Amino acid sequence: MLDSIQSAADDVYPEVVDLRRALHRRPELSGEEHETARRVAERLEALGLDVRTGVYETGVVATLDGDEPGPTLLLRADMDALPIQEETGLDFASEHEGVMHACGHDLHTSSLLGTAMILARHREAVHGQVQFCFQPHEERIPGGAKFMIEEGVLDARDGGPAPAAAIGQHVKPDLPPGTLGVRPGAFMASTDEVYVTVTGAGGHAAAPHEGVDPVYVASEIVGALQSLVSRRCPPGVPSILTIGRLVADGATNVIPDTARLEGTFRAMDETWRFRAHALFRQLVRRTAEAHGATAEVEVREGYPALHNDEATTSLVRTAAHEYVGPGRTVDADRWFAGEDFAYFLQECPGTFYQLGVGSDHGLHTSRFDPDEEALRTGTGFMAYLAWRYGREHAKT
Repeated sequence: MLDSIQSAADDVYPEVVDLRRALHRRPELSGEEHETARRVAERLEALGLDVRTGVYETGVVATLDGDEPGPTLLLRADMDALPIQEETGLDFASEHEGVMHACGHDLHTSSLLGTAMILARHREAVHGQVQFCFQPHEERIPGGAKFMIEEGVLDARDGGPAPAAAIGQHVKPDLPPGTLGVRPGAFMASTDEVYVTVTGAGGHAAAPHEGVDPVYVASEIVGALQSLVSRRCPPGVPSILTIGRLVADGATNVIPDTARLEGTFRAMDETWRFRAHALFRQLVRRTAEAHGATAEVEVREGYPALHNDEATTSLVRTAAHEYVGPGRTVDADRWFAGEDFAYFLQECPGTFYQLGVGSDHGLHTSRFDPDEEALRTGTGFMAYLAWRYGREHAKT
């Protein structure tokens, strides 16, 4: 099957590239993926798959029934774009002002469609069911994964078993095209946002002693918060707290009444994550009180930490060695980006791996320009992985 799938990947590659470019020209923001969903559904229906649309509004789920008995495996791609003005200069650059596929979701979607094409050709060799899940709304919290799960995407359906595992891939600019990055266990971070409003007593900048300077207090809070990670976080538990915005609308001779802090807290352990929330609130309020000010604190919960199942990840690593070779299979570093695929992995075993795309410009930038050669590997490897998973688990 390895040679057959690789040959099929080469065969569908030009069509997958055309699909990717069509999606790239017409990007749609989170919750607005109507044209994208229509294109996806039409392609899947043309393959003779059972297709459901309107799953959490614009989500699409298609099922392929293999001819051999086996488990159900869910494969997921996300479809939404980002509010970024494209500056790549490509002849298929975004036609939508201020919207761009700067995170590679056009590659994820076209790649998974290519995977469906390959597996549809090899239905007789597929064990069990493969569900192709095209998810909207990944780029904006609370994310589409959570709501697709609530609408039953992981439930048993039409007499078939519920998915036994869920697998997804994400493009990685700093890996060579076609390289696969794999990591078991803690892989991606939770993504909570923190907001603090410090209230003091403003006045003339020449008389700070007559008021309470919220700018100074906010600065003290920024410094104090660094101890949250350096002194309160358990050793060996990776986490990051960054304050990225401090706004105090005073002037050279005016101390304002308030100052505003905004930032992100990221962790790879859910127990520490929520303990840190409580410590954050306590530290901010007590630091403000120590200086005669008050502080309002808000922690907005984002995506949970993403943990890859050991057994499924081991299978992915073995399949990667077989498909691209050990030299193009790497141990992925922990990645402090957030990903709502974590919700799938909270509900069933699975894994999330990286596909190298060799771009000189990073994700979420206006010049992100991945090497489309990666689609040959991304499409074929996921098809091989689905076949390999089904065969492996059909025996148990």
